[in-house]
Amino acid sequence: MAMAMLKDSNMRLVFEAGLNEKGEPIFKSKTYRYVKKDATPDQVKQAAVALGALSANLLSSVERNDSFDII
Repeated sequence: MAMAMLKDSNMRLVFEAGLNEKGEPIFKSKTYRYVKKDATPDQVKQAAVALGALSANLLSSVERNDSFDII
């Protein structure tokens, strides 16, 4: 039976950086690598909110991207 082993975890913060000429939002993102593999969703969200508060732009969303080795 195949198993999935968590290899890497990243957190992507998406910011609303303004509006374009059509009035649609412009999004910019920042990726943070090496998120603790055992971090809970609440811990990731808490870290993202803290980091987002340091930005001049409004934090729009938070994504967690995990990579697995299938063995």
